[in-house]
Amino acid sequence: MKKIISGKVREVYDLEDGRMVIVTTDRISAFDVILPTMITDKGKVLNALANFWFDYTKDIVKNHMISSDLKDMPAEFQKPEFEGRTILVKKLKMIPYEVIVRGYMFGSMYEAYKKGEPFLGHKFDKEYKQAEKLDEPIVTPSTKAAEGHDINVTLQYMKDDLGEELGTKIEQAALAIYKKCYEHAYKNGIIIADTKFEFGLDENGELVLGDEVLTPDSSRFWDASKYEVGGSPASYDKQFVRDWLKEHNLAGDPTIKEIPADVVAKTSAIYKECQTKICHK
Repeated sequence: MKKIISGKVREVYDLEDGRMVIVTTDRISAFDVILPTMITDKGKVLNALANFWFDYTKDIVKNHMISSDLKDMPAEFQKPEFEGRTILVKKLKMIPYEVIVRGYMFGSMYEAYKKGEPFLGHKFDKEYKQAEKLDEPIVTPSTKAAEGHDINVTLQYMKDDLGEELGTKIEQAALAIYKKCYEHAYKNGIIIADTKFEFGLDENGELVLGDEVLTPDSSRFWDASKYEVGGSPASYDKQFVRDWLKEHNLAGDPTIKEIPADVVAKTSAIYKECQTKICHK
């Protein structure tokens, strides 16, 4: 067994038998800096949400989950600190794209729209306000450049690269997952404005959903009760931490020493509220 990834949030171990163990930590990053203070139980919340959605969408596309039971994992992980934040998964040949589904006019798409420019091949004929729901969600992939920065590309670019059949299969799976999960979250008080998926191929060349799915770290979740068109809706994610960093001129500062306890507690509560709402069937 060897550790193959130590990311901003996750530690990934290769069992070298076609399986991996993924541990979701309480680390938080903002403005490309991993912050020095952990957010209490954040890893458990992300893990619980992803596991919920993997189960909820398995009728649409297979996923990489094997088990979340520590008893199924190597002895090194059968310890209390790994409980609730560790999963055993199938190793996949990952497809080198993040597949972003956008359901609302927001962020970089809204910036392009305001200038009258198409957004990654998508043109909008009707008038939209900021944060307004699109008539239909759209897929806008991004790929990793050699130096690690995300490069936004058109859907057709991805299809040309991967082949029309696989590219279309990915597009259809991403939209189907988004639509099904959107309905569930919406009835529980959360709007999924946009999200990103990652897919891989298994040993038979079948499409499989991997990485994490529909967590506050990979999605833009809005509080439906506070949602209004025309502004920036209240969100369930690390925006509270980002705002604090900006307020104190610490955004992107790698020398930051600590996040105050009240900011940690508030952020932890935001994540937990999101889990409570979504994991309620």
